[in-house]
Amino acid sequence: MQGFYGKRSSEEVCVLYSGGKDSTYALHWAVLKMFNVSCLVSIKPRSQESMMFHVPYVELTRLQAQALEIPLVYYEQGYESDEEALRKALEIALREYGCSGVVTGALRSDYQRMRVAESAHMYGLNLYNPLWWRSQERYMFRLVDMGFRFIITSITVKGLDPQLLGKELSREDITSIINSSKIHGFNPAFEGGEAETLVLDAPLFKKRLRVRGEALRTGEYSWYFRISDARLEEKSHEEGISDVTKMGNSIYE
Repeated sequence: MQGFYGKRSSEEVCVLYSGGKDSTYALHWAVLKMFNVSCLVSIKPRSQESMMFHVPYVELTRLQAQALEIPLVYYEQGYESDEEALRKALEIALREYGCSGVVTGALRSDYQRMRVAESAHMYGLNLYNPLWWRSQERYMFRLVDMGFRFIITSITVKGLDPQLLGKELSREDITSIINSSKIHGFNPAFEGGEAETLVLDAPLFKKRLRVRGEALRTGEYSWYFRISDARLEEKSHEEGISDVTKMGNSIYE
């Protein structure tokens, strides 16, 4: 079951969570739709070249889960396939938290969506993909407008300014990214792996993630933000702790 927009539910769900912008938005969507998010599910891939799982800094989901105050199923892939690793992680979520649905941040990747769908079907889980084939440009602006604070942690495409690495993206940065994507032909929401992101703060976060690091060049058009320190901090009075209900139903109802 996907594309669930209009109704509201009290269903127990888990959220496939990488710590990036898309899975964090999917989590917020689930809360707005009144799902009971019983846990997050993060998978640390065996290979840096994984096509299935988010690679950079997935281990920081442990801190993000603390900031969100939501239990985390953290699974480290061994020698099994990506599909088997996903099934094992979902099995833990099902067994320990009684989930009947799974929410993902999939944007346009049929490769990922189909494999998650197969695993969800195997365990009788409903599948929700709230971002599937939505306007990429509108989505990127909406993230910033809704209070998502995120940085780029890696770049693997021509046309993305490496000075964006480690910088909290603003509306102006999003405009620059979109304009560059039209020139260089990459996905402005990075669905093709052109860049990876890390969320530092969002409306549901009770604390803020602070990171320090430096940008390193790894190829002609490849850059990496090497994080040297990551910790949770209390939010300032100005930042506060947002009420997610004030986000409204968002553009993806």
